[in-house]
Amino acid sequence: MTALAQDSATIRRSLHRAGRRRRVQAWLLIAPLVVFLLLVFVVPIAGMLWRAVDDQDLAPVMPRTVAALASWHGEGLPGEDAFAALAADMIQARADKTIATAARRLNYDHNGYRTIVTNTARKLPGAPNGTWRDTFVALDPAWGETETWASIVRAAGPRTDFYLLAALDLRRDVTGSVVSAPAEESIYRDVFLRTFLISLSVTALCLVIGFPVAYLLATQPPRIANLLMILVLLPFWTSLLVRTTAWVVLLQTNGVVNEILTGLGLAGAPLQLVYNRVGVLIAMTHVLLPYMILPLYSVMRSIPPAHLRAAYSLGARPVGAFLRVYLPQTLPGIGAGALLVFILALGYYITPALVGGPADQMMSWFIAFYTTSTVNWGMASALGLLLLAATLALYAVYARLVGADRMRLG
Repeated sequence: MTALAQDSATIRRSLHRAGRRRRVQAWLLIAPLVVFLLLVFVVPIAGMLWRAVDDQDLAPVMPRTVAALASWHGEGLPGEDAFAALAADMIQARADKTIATAARRLNYDHNGYRTIVTNTARKLPGAPNGTWRDTFVALDPAWGETETWASIVRAAGPRTDFYLLAALDLRRDVTGSVVSAPAEESIYRDVFLRTFLISLSVTALCLVIGFPVAYLLATQPPRIANLLMILVLLPFWTSLLVRTTAWVVLLQTNGVVNEILTGLGLAGAPLQLVYNRVGVLIAMTHVLLPYMILPLYSVMRSIPPAHLRAAYSLGARPVGAFLRVYLPQTLPGIGAGALLVFILALGYYITPALVGGPADQMMSWFIAFYTTSTVNWGMASALGLLLLAATLALYAVYARLVGADRMRLG
């Protein structure tokens, strides 16, 4: 018995070492891919998203002012020492040619502060005319308002929730409390709602159109199914920009679609089918339709035809057999296709920008605007972070529902 136990222990150790070697070899094989993804995907995205809470533009330019305002709580104007510190920082920043950086950051908080800061720095004398407080207020009355100084405090960094709050149409007031942004500045909630509504609409259209196509592909002989699949995949071989521009040509007032509608008498005058929501839905549905068809086709091909025949033999009508036997088996494909199309639609930029109107631009347009036009990386990162969080939340809900279905089936 002792020899047998020793042999068993030796075998277990040998199997354990062999399994460990296989795991190490597997990790070594995928290590280059992991490093590549970290360097070109995870790290750049994490660095971009970090800018949503990073705020280090103002403090290096105005360190004396930030230090002087550390004990100010937003009640009344700060003391003369804060005005003197601001004067010293402005004089130094103008000499170092960094005043534009501070002015740009304050302008994010309140439109017009860039002009106030740059004009004040240009006109600021080397010595005060009385007190520095009177000198600043004489140069611009905005320096006599607590909101101006509260903006400096909010931009003091090094971390901030300013961009995330602004992305939700919120802001902090003079006392630091979170309040709603003014009505004329509150746009992002509507943009988020619009983005989700367009994505849901495109997902529903893709499902309605893609389900019959996938069913046709799954029920045809392989020779015909392969030919039809080539037609489904054909859009992947054409540039997205070319496809979107083609829809502009087809849907415009004098385009092919309007010519057909008016020629058949279905419309008395050309319809407005482009540069509005209709054009966005048509173009995005066309682009994303294959992403719905492919998961559905994959699941439908795995459903045995004998299931429907068995339902017919037991007396079920065709509609009842389809709804109660066939359709439930396609739910994994419907879920995967809907999730894929919805997530892709959330981040679409080119198609809505080309075929949509001003009221049809999605969140991606605003992210691109802040990245390329105003170079407001913090705001672009905050909008992207919230969009990513919403996407991950939806995926978590989907994974939970799929897991619950699998447990019931098990």
